[in-house]
Amino acid sequence: MTTYTANPPPTISEKLAIAVIGFFAFLQVYSVQAILPVLMSDLSASEVQAGMAVGATVLAIAIISPFMGMISDAYGRKSLIVASLLALALPTALIGMADSINQLILWRFLQGISIPGITVVLIAYISEEYQDHLPAMMSLYVAATVLGGFAGRFFAGHFDNLIGWQSGYLLMATATVLGAIWVHKTLPASKKFVISENFQAAFATLFAHAKNPHVISSGLLGACVLFSLVGCFSFVNLYLADAPYYLGTSSLANIFAIYLIGMIITPLSARVVVYFGMITTICLAVVVSMIGLLLTLLEPLYVIIIGLTLMSSGVFITQSATISYLTSHVSHGRSLASGLYYMSYYGGGFFGAWACAIAYAQGQWPAVVGLIITVQLVALAVVLGFMKAKRC
Repeated sequence: MTTYTANPPPTISEKLAIAVIGFFAFLQVYSVQAILPVLMSDLSASEVQAGMAVGATVLAIAIISPFMGMISDAYGRKSLIVASLLALALPTALIGMADSINQLILWRFLQGISIPGITVVLIAYISEEYQDHLPAMMSLYVAATVLGGFAGRFFAGHFDNLIGWQSGYLLMATATVLGAIWVHKTLPASKKFVISENFQAAFATLFAHAKNPHVISSGLLGACVLFSLVGCFSFVNLYLADAPYYLGTSSLANIFAIYLIGMIITPLSARVVVYFGMITTICLAVVVSMIGLLLTLLEPLYVIIIGLTLMSSGVFITQSATISYLTSHVSHGRSLASGLYYMSYYGGGFFGAWACAIAYAQGQWPAVVGLIITVQLVALAVVLGFMKAKRC
């Protein structure tokens, strides 16, 4: 008879390694948002090209995410995480040397190819190695990703003001290399990883999920979520950099402190779901997000900041509740289901960057707000007409 032995609690060093990985994974993803006005000026870029500079990374993440879990199942965890961090540093450095918008878009796409090797693989690593401490370690990871996402925008904006955005990206690349070295030295090697060579079964599960209505509805909602978030926080910067606000890159970077609310909202959203239920929670969150967007059409800057806070809070709650819906309706192959969800999620982010760029070029910020509101109405239709039918 086999006796179960509980895992010892993770050490401070292990916790720090997990946090460092999450931080650097998201340091790069949206960093250009804070400096879009400067990139358009320095690289003679149009609004659509600026949108592609944001969207290229999330497009690559969307393409690679569903397959990274299968690659990791065959080749391991820690080595792939460290290699992906090192690979991420190279295009980050090349961004600092870009002399055209097309070069920058290419390097941004290559950044996105590296990121799933960090994020998808780390989630699998945490699930295997910290089974007895999963909620705490996963919360630590999520908090680190939120902090990294904020820091990338914050640093990029302030670096531009202090040393220029090109030198700023060289510094972020150097920091990423140092982070990879730290992880290599401090992250314990996998103890519970088992090599999987059954790719045929994995692909069968992948295709089954692609036809699962629960996965489809979750993916559609996730796409609407990141469409809204990327579109809003990319092009509100162009709006606020213009008359009558004329905010510089440092001020625009400071506005992204709003994102830190995600470190509070994400844990609290689980309680909201328990109290109201998934469907009601998602509907309320989408409505709050829409109200926040409409507030940004008012002129006072403080009202716009309140609106952005409400908008992002609604999005964070929607995302958390959607993931809860997905995991509660999928009983097997959850990692592959998550991969498909993130493919849709980041695909929505790419289309948000592209479509909102066109909207901004045609009708400035009010056109962007109108487009995002339309997408959020689609999200409500998915929830009420599709997800509710699943009796969640």
